[in-house]
Amino acid sequence: MNEAPLPDAARVGPFFALRTGSGDPREEGYVRIGEAYRLTAEGAAGPVLRARVEAVAASLRTDEPRVAASLAFQGLAARVWSLALGPAALSGRVPHLRPDRLWWNAGRVAPDDLWWPGVPQVMGEPGGLAGQVGTAAFVHLMPLHHAIGRAYRVSERLLWGNAASALAGSLRVLHDWCRAHGRAEAADRATELARAQLVHPPLREAGTLSTAPLGYRRRTCCLYYRVPGGGLCGDCVLREAPGRGSAQGTSG
Repeated sequence: MNEAPLPDAARVGPFFALRTGSGDPREEGYVRIGEAYRLTAEGAAGPVLRARVEAVAASLRTDEPRVAASLAFQGLAARVWSLALGPAALSGRVPHLRPDRLWWNAGRVAPDDLWWPGVPQVMGEPGGLAGQVGTAAFVHLMPLHHAIGRAYRVSERLLWGNAASALAGSLRVLHDWCRAHGRAEAADRATELARAQLVHPPLREAGTLSTAPLGYRRRTCCLYYRVPGGGLCGDCVLREAPGRGSAQGTSG
């Protein structure tokens, strides 16, 4: 295996960067990110996931755990998609992002929220580049989807909509950066790699990617409109925000 090409991707922005290097993550308050995907025996959120959802709720001033859980999922999804998609588009290599080796400190902001002690390794064949991007992301998205869905009663369809929206958001940032820096081939590669994820389950029914101009329209709502002062996201299925009593509606 080779060293992961993360320094190049980090130039795109903090969401595409990963802290590396030596040290003991425990001494700085990090936990293995896989711990965030664990539930109690009763099916409730474990302490790591619960703390993250409560922190998101406090930050957004929402008293609805379901809303905070949805947005916590989308934020982490955007992070792992960016870490996979950026290096894939820019260098044709994808880093391993194993949950038992990747450390997380949810109290820090990108790129210092995620830490891979030492030097990350890159994936190899088989699977092709698109398959490697999917593997790197879904090793996190699948268990997180299960944990959020069960512990906070967020619908499966809504959460996959969040995952697709997060991928589209990462693609837009990366695509714009590539175009601005004369990396047209990488921009096109990023679009095709993202499209490859969006045309297969579980993201296939989540929405529609357009390329002229680049955009995404999802078929669900992440519930951000229920946050005090929140509105509708640019890719939301809703045309206007319903009242707070309409949480189930088209959002599920």
